[in-house]
Amino acid sequence: MAVARYSIARFADAEAMKHYSSASPNLSRQYALVHRKYRLCPLSMNGCQGDPPILPVATVETRTFPAVASPKAAMDRLASAVYELQCHPPSVTSGIIRLEVPIEQQIEAIDWLHAQNQLLPHCFFSSRSQTSGSDLFISSLNGNGHISVNPDLISIAGVGSAVFFRHSQQFSLDNWRSIKRFLSEKCPLIRAYGAIRFDARAHISPEWKAFGSFYFMVPQVEFDELEGSSVLAATIAWDDALFCSWRKAITSLQATMQQITTIIVKLRKELPTTFMLSNNHIPSRAYWDMTVKKALQTINKRSSPLTKVVLARSSRIVAATDVDPLTWLACLQLEGENAYQFCIQPPDGPAFIGNTPEQLFHRKRLNIHSEALAGTRARGQSKAEDLQIELDLLSSPKDHLEFTIVRESIRRKLEAVCDKVFVEPQKAVRKLPRVQHLYACLAGCLKSEDDEFDILSSLHPTPAVCGFPTEDARLLIADTEMFDRGMYAGPVGWFGGGETEFAVGIRSALVEKGLGALIYAGTGIVKGSDSSLEWEELELKTSQFTKLIKLDVLIS
Repeated sequence: MAVARYSIARFADAEAMKHYSSASPNLSRQYALVHRKYRLCPLSMNGCQGDPPILPVATVETRTFPAVASPKAAMDRLASAVYELQCHPPSVTSGIIRLEVPIEQQIEAIDWLHAQNQLLPHCFFSSRSQTSGSDLFISSLNGNGHISVNPDLISIAGVGSAVFFRHSQQFSLDNWRSIKRFLSEKCPLIRAYGAIRFDARAHISPEWKAFGSFYFMVPQVEFDELEGSSVLAATIAWDDALFCSWRKAITSLQATMQQITTIIVKLRKELPTTFMLSNNHIPSRAYWDMTVKKALQTINKRSSPLTKVVLARSSRIVAATDVDPLTWLACLQLEGENAYQFCIQPPDGPAFIGNTPEQLFHRKRLNIHSEALAGTRARGQSKAEDLQIELDLLSSPKDHLEFTIVRESIRRKLEAVCDKVFVEPQKAVRKLPRVQHLYACLAGCLKSEDDEFDILSSLHPTPAVCGFPTEDARLLIADTEMFDRGMYAGPVGWFGGGETEFAVGIRSALVEKGLGALIYAGTGIVKGSDSSLEWEELELKTSQFTKLIKLDVLIS
């Protein structure tokens, strides 16, 4: 049955093939050489170009076909459906249509994406365990049970873009409206996946150039992994008024579909042993100590409002052999039960991957929830040791201060757009495979769904990744950090019609075949912080990446 609804959207000329014009010549040549290994999907439309959106596209529609037994049968059915659309085009001059075919077997979305690994752009997003405490907490506000529109949706992977959204300027209300034009509550799986920079005011360095200030994409071909089954989908978007014709859009979709393979091999969640040629930190250990000392001097000044700042480190790892970003991400899934996994790779840039435990917010209609996460300890080697570490974390004055700053800041920001805010638990410990954190769940009811942009702009950046007060912390970070955070610690997730979800892009890395990886981590500095202990925390946080590369140091 087809489901149609008016929604909101706009197109203009694409910039998908813009390379690093402002990058250094050497780095630009490196990226050009590396990207010869990839096959680019046909150029799509940048929905953030042109005048600010006013009217919705004429139709937003999902058509679901009968289930089939295999990805090959699903691809054949989609090809037939697209051909039928080509023969019988819609009468409206703009719209977005999703065609989907259920598959009667569960196939991991990351395995499907790895089979299409040479196609760009591509994206991957996997939510946390469905039993996450914060996801269950919001149900108490309305008695409707679990908030997910698709409670059995595990992860999605997509290639090509029916429409993408990218700009060098800060993500704005008009940009949000441009994205929302394509979305409808009646078509919950038409979504825009992507990420936003940590600080749009900071200079964009060459390695982050392809992402702009933000980058989102509605996939042309998408694979959804569900409990016990899968879905293969194709999406087409067009707008005649802005010179993106139906014919051009459907031709682009068919060209992408011709490059899709239906031969899917189970991905080995193990990286081959390799030599690490180099591992360079920015800042160095000596400069880190100086930076923490400077931050503490500012925090301890009576005249300074600053109570917390989050300082970060970028570690460039170069291995003797290429590290495939999707294989790396698949390995991270093994310890990601209570974390989000993501991969965003534009057509002209590296892959941004991550395994983050931190939720920025999750909105279902008017209901919204967020989390406070701060304070870090390693897991114990035994149950008794793990419990003792947990008790130490709960009783630590330094960690309590850091955590309280985060929780109360999020509470105040939610209260600005919600009728009432609930916090439960006030403080508890969330345990992950390598680390454990203090956390609290916060939930409320928005006064209007249009408040979504305001809550995104208000919550990001949280004190957990920036500091408090926000602007004082941001200025100190801009003054002291010697690298571009890019999308690290920024919002990563998706916009949907009636539902939107964003994580915080921590525990993340920028990976490019042939160029190695940049691994990012940060730690909160408050009164009482010790630079040596904070450096150890950085090592602990990056260990989920570095441990996967069997670090056999090459001796010359």
